[in-house]
Amino acid sequence: MNETADAHPVDQQRIDAARARTPSAADAERMTALLSLLAEPVRTRLLHALDRTESMCAGDLALTLNVTEEQAGYGLQLLHSAGLVERRQSGRVALYRLPDGFPEPLRHHCLRQLVELSRGTTGDGDD
Repeated sequence: MNETADAHPVDQQRIDAARARTPSAADAERMTALLSLLAEPVRTRLLHALDRTESMCAGDLALTLNVTEEQAGYGLQLLHSAGLVERRQSGRVALYRLPDGFPEPLRHHCLRQLVELSRGTTGDGDD
């Protein structure tokens, strides 16, 4: 370990290892934008509902989630523009589904694990 002028111990090996695993600023910005889409409960619930079915229209999703059709439609529009859901027309109805490449570990592990972690958080600063 080296020491800087302010006597802070520097472990270059750990710094290099952390840098190698840290996303670039551009990738971090993209991740933040995508995660911010999931920061709204209706959009997160839309993804979970679509994970359980082949495809659904905005009206059926609204009924499933007990929200307005406008809320469901707006959420679907944002998720579609981010590439997180696909849309196809079936006559006059737009049907939405998760893309074939939607990461299964995200659906089945990460999102649910984050919910479980948040349930265990007390929020009192004693963590």
